[in-house]
Amino acid sequence: METKLNRITELAKTDENLVFTSLVHLLNKDNLKQCHHQLPKGKAAGVNGTTKQMYEENLENNIENLVERLKKMAYRPVPVKRTYIGKPGSIKKRPLGIPEFEDKIVQSGITRILNAIYENDFLDCSFGFRPQRNCHDALKILNVYIERRKTNYVVDADIKGFFDHVSHDWMMKFLRHRINDPKLLRIIARFLKGGYMEEGKYFDTDKGTPQGGVISPILANIYLHYVLDLWFEKVVKKKCKGQAYMVRYADDFVCCFQYKEDANLFYDELIQRLSKFQLEIAEEKTKIISFGPFALRDANRNGKKKPSTFDFLGFTHYCGESKKGNFRVKRKSSKKKVDAKLKQHKAWLKAHRTMDIKNIMLRIHQSLVGYYNYYCITDNYKAVKYFLYHVELLLFKWMNRRSQRKSFSWDKFRLFLQRYPLPKPTIKGSIYNLRQHISYTL
Repeated sequence: METKLNRITELAKTDENLVFTSLVHLLNKDNLKQCHHQLPKGKAAGVNGTTKQMYEENLENNIENLVERLKKMAYRPVPVKRTYIGKPGSIKKRPLGIPEFEDKIVQSGITRILNAIYENDFLDCSFGFRPQRNCHDALKILNVYIERRKTNYVVDADIKGFFDHVSHDWMMKFLRHRINDPKLLRIIARFLKGGYMEEGKYFDTDKGTPQGGVISPILANIYLHYVLDLWFEKVVKKKCKGQAYMVRYADDFVCCFQYKEDANLFYDELIQRLSKFQLEIAEEKTKIISFGPFALRDANRNGKKKPSTFDFLGFTHYCGESKKGNFRVKRKSSKKKVDAKLKQHKAWLKAHRTMDIKNIMLRIHQSLVGYYNYYCITDNYKAVKYFLYHVELLLFKWMNRRSQRKSFSWDKFRLFLQRYPLPKPTIKGSIYNLRQHISYTL
């Protein structure tokens, strides 16, 4: 299977105009079995309640039956089960779709095919949900564009409810640029229009990507590749009088411009461009700011003490200076993200405060390690220490509420932390350490 996918990748790379006409046969027994094994265990079940363990009990027959239905085009995805989860930093809840396990297998198989074709088409400005690319890579490239290029203005943009508003018609048109296999396209279309179940009622989906679907990230990247990336590269940059760059992670993107008039023109045209494809910007989250070596001067002219900041991928970016007094971009954990994460810790400790103390400390330890791995980067050590301090305060508070009688004084709590030490933050990566396989526009 890997050989066949590699061959598709080679053909796609050799000829950017090549249209693939025969792909559905790759959803064969070996491929789908491999997809089954790669899916994680212990996830919530969909409408029919099938778990990975249940599907595995009769795996050979289940996969053979699935392949047969795919060949006859008798396969139809089960509507996803809709549930709601808390939104970080908000009392509102956001919808979450839980697909049936068998549908996850098929989506995984299609995702492998789409990745083989489109990974060579995607531009360097795109980082979200791509192999060997992550959030830190996007931050590093953005740092290059602001510090080493002639960036004076930043457009911090956000698409309003992107995953819920993707046009199915446009999605299929974009796919046909590279794929002309009617059967594979029909299966993808069925996923797009698969609908969802909520409180026992069925609801159609006439727009948006499959909720909670394995296939959604690659479909989103394909959509934005044509709507945004190619447009910025082929049209916007050619219109600009100065330098212009974009860094995109899924539907969150930042654009850098040398001149304000270019930034303003882009903002106006962006609204029209997105509207053409049934999308719109979240105006309250989208702004043009002066950002770069001259931002402090511009701020003083406008009666401000400090230049404006912007948030991207969980970090607040602000203008600073190096030890030599030169302009440098600095970043710290976004207050919104920190507050949301602390609320999660508070809720968990409140609900599990009577759990065995060893298990509580193990859970907090694991959570902090994950937090450090993401947020412990250049300039952000102080903000991470702040987060650790407040986690300790929460731990002290809720450990004292395990019973009516207080368990700890502050001195005893410090002794307790010596017995069950929490991990200390250390810088995990430099923002200036560019990985060799990541390229950027010169």
